[in-house]
Amino acid sequence: MNKAILKREVQKFLHEHLEEQPAAIALRKSPFNDVTSTELAAQLDGLRRSRKKLPLWFDTPGIYFPSLLSIEQSSSSLTGLYKCRLIGKGEILIDLTGGFGVDSYYFSTKAKEVIHCEHNVQLSQIAAHNAHQLGADNIFFQAEDGIAYLTSLNLPILDTIYIDPSRRVKQQKVFRFQDCEPDVVDQLPMFLNKAKKILIKAAPLLDIKAALKELQHVKEVHIISVQNECKELLFLLESNHAKAVNYFCTAFDKDEEKQFVFTAQQEQESKPNFSDPKKYLYEPDSALLKAGGFKYTAIAFNLYKLHQHTHLYTADTLNNTFIGRCFEVVFTERYADFKKKKEPLKANVTTRNFPLKPDDLKKKHKIKDGGANYLFFCTGLQDELLVVHCRSVKE
Repeated sequence: MNKAILKREVQKFLHEHLEEQPAAIALRKSPFNDVTSTELAAQLDGLRRSRKKLPLWFDTPGIYFPSLLSIEQSSSSLTGLYKCRLIGKGEILIDLTGGFGVDSYYFSTKAKEVIHCEHNVQLSQIAAHNAHQLGADNIFFQAEDGIAYLTSLNLPILDTIYIDPSRRVKQQKVFRFQDCEPDVVDQLPMFLNKAKKILIKAAPLLDIKAALKELQHVKEVHIISVQNECKELLFLLESNHAKAVNYFCTAFDKDEEKQFVFTAQQEQESKPNFSDPKKYLYEPDSALLKAGGFKYTAIAFNLYKLHQHTHLYTADTLNNTFIGRCFEVVFTERYADFKKKKEPLKANVTTRNFPLKPDDLKKKHKIKDGGANYLFFCTGLQDELLVVHCRSVKE
């Protein structure tokens, strides 16, 4: 950690060159004797990335940014705030994989005490410096392996253990809990002996059903999407919990948040109705799709499914509480009829339960991407291939 980076003139330089590309800064000679061009470029890159992802860090003077990988792997302010909602006020929490310290900071705004563990000494120093700049004085930093520290801890039982295991092992991406570092499945008995609650962050691509077979005492699964992209998958475990698992699907879109909660039993027992496309077509958010509540979604929002395996919904009424996008149906035709047409089209193409992918369809039918029209290629009620022509309700 080069503290010369924190000098006023260096910080001023970074903000004055905020709109420049870091690569260009790296190629120029540094105007400072004690800060290299490479270091300036790295700090500028971190500052630029924090503008949207971590606005509090961007707006706080004297923030020191770590390597690009540490910033990429950190939570955003939005998801950090969300995780803070999952703990109780006044708790004692340990963050076993503290990293850049974003989650630790947000936990500290609600917890009585947060212990931040990070085996990378320099990254631990950076997180500690930034916490001081942010005014988070109830975070205590341990520059060591979190599992080793937790094992040696003789404090009374903790309230919450938070862990974000590394999903990159030996330069390869892994998705099962047992393949991550540390192996949370192997350490789970120790975790449950040390704390009342365990909060585990997983890869968004992780198979939820497979994970539930690996873990024990899971109380809640939280799927968080931002602008229809699944960003975080969280498992909340509670000692001795043996009841049903609640699925929390939370979608953030601009300044709006929507949440949908259901259980596996509700999904299993649901018997949705089916229909051809009606006045409105509903496309579920990625959080809903990830959770797998396909049948119960139809029941809860009073919608019809197009087909058992086509995860699109329809109704004659507009439901603004739906988590996803809603479209007004202009008309529906069979794909066999659509293929006969030769006129050029400009549209946004989506497929659901259809043999061809969007890019293949655009190429085959010479469809230009974009515009106000939306084409949904899908399988309908009678197993026929359909094209549903729509326009967005918001447009």
